[in-house]
Amino acid sequence: MHLDRRLTWRKHIWTKRKQLDTQLRSMYWLMGRKSNLSHESKIAIYKTILKPIWTYGIQLWGTANNSKIEILERFQSKTLRTMLDIPYYMSNKYIHQDLRMNTVKQEIAKHSKNYQMRISTHVNELALNLTGAGSVSHFRLKRHSVPTLAVRFDHS
Repeated sequence: MHLDRRLTWRKHIWTKRKQLDTQLRSMYWLMGRKSNLSHESKIAIYKTILKPIWTYGIQLWGTANNSKIEILERFQSKTLRTMLDIPYYMSNKYIHQDLRMNTVKQEIAKHSKNYQMRISTHVNELALNLTGAGSVSHFRLKRHSVPTLAVRFDHS
């Protein structure tokens, strides 16, 4: 995790993107367009090797602005298109629907909901303060907080 002074998550997301590129490049012979591996196997490799790289700490860096999150969404779409040899004219929305895979924003919403459920049922009463209920923000900038992530990306 790379924390910067203003919590923009820029360095963390770019580091993860470079790490994903390196990992994909090393496995291209296995997951590339010309690979004889089945589509199901390629998706399984993606979910077990590449997805955990970008989902690490998603509850925290999910508060980043849309332009930072879209960096990882572009990687995901590009990788799925390359792995499965999907034509350029097919929409990313339909690719994710057909493969039954969540987008990065949907993963953020899902992880945020799970986090909120775990915190709300936690035995320690101090953990309830982490939900942000009753807190008033006095910042001029509109920052996204962890409790609002499920609502922020739920419609995506």
